[in-house]
Amino acid sequence: MSEQSVVPIDQILPNKLALVALMGRPIFPGIFTPIMIGNPADVKVVDNAVAGDGLIGLVMLMNETETPAIGDLFKVGTAAKIVKKINLPDGGVNIFISTLKRFKIKKSLNPSNPIVAAVEYLEDEEDDTSEVKALTRALISEMKQISENNPLFSEEMRLNMINIDHPGKIADFIASILNIDKGEQQKILEVLNVRKRMEQVLVFIKKEQELLRIQKKIQKEINEKIEKSQRDYFLKEELKAIKTELGMTTDAKSSEYQRFKEKIDAFKFEGEIKDAVEQEMEKFSLMDPNSAEFTVTRNYLDVIVNLPWNGGGPEQFDLRNAKDILEADHYGLKDVKTRIVEYLAVRKLRKDTAGSIVCLVGPPGVGKTSLGKSIARSLGKQFFRFSVGGMRDEAEIKGHRRTYIGAMPGKIIQGLKIVKTKAPVFMIDEIDKMGVSFQGDPASALLEVLDPEQNNSFRDHYLDLPFDISHIFFIVTANTLDTIPPPLLDRMEIIQLPGYIDQEKVEIAKRYLVPKSLEKTGLKKNQVKYSQQSLLHIANGYAREAGVRNFEKNLDKIHRKLAKQIVEHEEAADRGEGEKERREKFVIDKKIIEKHLGKPLFPEGQVKKADRPGMSVGLAWTNMGGDTLVIEAASVPGKEGLTLTGKMGDIMKESATIAMTLARKLGAERYGIDAAWFEKNHIHLHIPEGATPKDGPSAGITMATALLSLFRNKVITDRMVMTGELSLTGQVLPIGGLKEKTVAAQRNKAKHIIIPRQNLRDLDEIPDHVKKGLEFHPVERFDEVLALALPD
Repeated sequence: MSEQSVVPIDQILPNKLALVALMGRPIFPGIFTPIMIGNPADVKVVDNAVAGDGLIGLVMLMNETETPAIGDLFKVGTAAKIVKKINLPDGGVNIFISTLKRFKIKKSLNPSNPIVAAVEYLEDEEDDTSEVKALTRALISEMKQISENNPLFSEEMRLNMINIDHPGKIADFIASILNIDKGEQQKILEVLNVRKRMEQVLVFIKKEQELLRIQKKIQKEINEKIEKSQRDYFLKEELKAIKTELGMTTDAKSSEYQRFKEKIDAFKFEGEIKDAVEQEMEKFSLMDPNSAEFTVTRNYLDVIVNLPWNGGGPEQFDLRNAKDILEADHYGLKDVKTRIVEYLAVRKLRKDTAGSIVCLVGPPGVGKTSLGKSIARSLGKQFFRFSVGGMRDEAEIKGHRRTYIGAMPGKIIQGLKIVKTKAPVFMIDEIDKMGVSFQGDPASALLEVLDPEQNNSFRDHYLDLPFDISHIFFIVTANTLDTIPPPLLDRMEIIQLPGYIDQEKVEIAKRYLVPKSLEKTGLKKNQVKYSQQSLLHIANGYAREAGVRNFEKNLDKIHRKLAKQIVEHEEAADRGEGEKERREKFVIDKKIIEKHLGKPLFPEGQVKKADRPGMSVGLAWTNMGGDTLVIEAASVPGKEGLTLTGKMGDIMKESATIAMTLARKLGAERYGIDAAWFEKNHIHLHIPEGATPKDGPSAGITMATALLSLFRNKVITDRMVMTGELSLTGQVLPIGGLKEKTVAAQRNKAKHIIIPRQNLRDLDEIPDHVKKGLEFHPVERFDEVLALALPD
């Protein structure tokens, strides 16, 4: 009998292995570990191996799949010996394995179910050098440091690491227990050079140490915060106990509660308000100051105690003083001032403190906002202004519901909290520019605010209590009434503010604009002097709009350039480049104006006029005030028809069609124009300034006059303008905005204005100085227009 030698199992491994696909991480050689197998194909592989030599191959899947094939596996895996198998109730098995050696898949023998492959076993490439020994010591040393600070590393792991004597196996063991991405672990498994493998593992150890350092830092900070919080809590409790013994207020919350209670008791609430406030106070007293709800309730109570719940006493104002304030602050606007003084007189006579709603309508820059401030001054009341231009959310008016921390009351309640009086003057600017969105309609929200029958119990969404806002004097401003909803318009008293003519602008500039602009630019009143003619030149040449805002901008521009000139002169004198004299004085004339402002935008003598057949001048109303409109008509040989240009709206196009029909009828009946002429000529009607939208029916008589002027080849009466809607039967119907249109006629140096007879009543509302130099011709029928504009 021959002597037998014992051969290690890793030296007699078979070249053919059944493979188990791993979904988690790869398993390294030299490890004893349990594995749970659930896939039926893999369970079959395990059963066959246990029945035979107990050897299987473990290879990680590249992408997880329920039915793995050999193409889904990485090429390098680990051979393992099954030590023990435990069957599980669900059909799976739990096996304990001892991993032996790396292998590489060389050839597929059975691609799936079960996967069987021919394999080649891989040997470690060892370098028996001092560098490998140093790396081994470094790995063990660094891992000891990690294992001491990490409770997840058991004492058994530490002992295993010390007892492993092979450098490659040490690297494998550490790689298997470190928290490394499975892809990185697979790469380490595929590295055969021991030194390189150890270097890679050392890098991951360093990363793990850095993570542990950050973790310890975070843990330390958290512990410090907890300790500080606990310390603060105990100190506050001690302080509270001391204050209680001394009879002092215990904390900020109690102090707030006491402040709220004193103010609420002073208001002497009743009914619904009393019940709601008491309920909130009780809730506030029971809340933890650190809770989010505490802040919401505190803010709510703060709003309540800062509102003027109790009405003020009787109003004290002097009518003469009110008139003086209005006269001092504004030039002209006689009708507006009269209506305001009449309102104040009635208020004083009735000893009435009820509010009112006044709507100031006019072009930009005519003084609507400043007039509101003057009204507040004349009444001796607090003034609060907010704009609703572009507003799309009704919560801006009626407040946000108290369902979140950032909720706040609407503008009305906010304003009352600021002014701290129940009867202030509120100005709501740009009411004609509100929008509508999915968040609601602010105009509809204002219906309750501006209704005297409803606003005595206005209910803000945030406050959710009835509050009387009927004592507020509301002043609303708008550029036009067209975009204001009729129900809202019905609740307001309308006061029209027309634009200013040149003489009024000059007076306003002398009294208000020039002193204000000089102060704004740092100039003295005695340094700059304007003549009447120079101010008139600015008004005529650079600021022809209805208001005075552009006038003020032009004055500011002149004064800035003068200020620059003075400073440059003084600095030159300081450098010794010139004599230092007292500050210069400037007399502003036409030459200086054109030097600083450039050539006039509207050259002198440039007025819109009808100086050839086929032309007429009409009057139009715009958001900027009144304006003049030139109508041009021309005929060209061609197919019968009418072309309209000049960006006309639908209503104006209809007016043009009516004007054409009537003009053609009168041309044939009265002036003997042959129908064949219309069949052989194409008519073109145009309104210059084509980029500006134009609409409305009031240009009807103007267009018909231009067409008849063309048909008769006759120029209309010099410096004549007109406005009026035209019917198909030749009636001249009433129009709106006569006051603004009259101002525009004055600016255009007109002498004659043709107006509908039904608008005669509107002439009484136009100031005499605006009508001065103008001759008004009221008409009922278009025949009368022709007699004035195109007399036979």
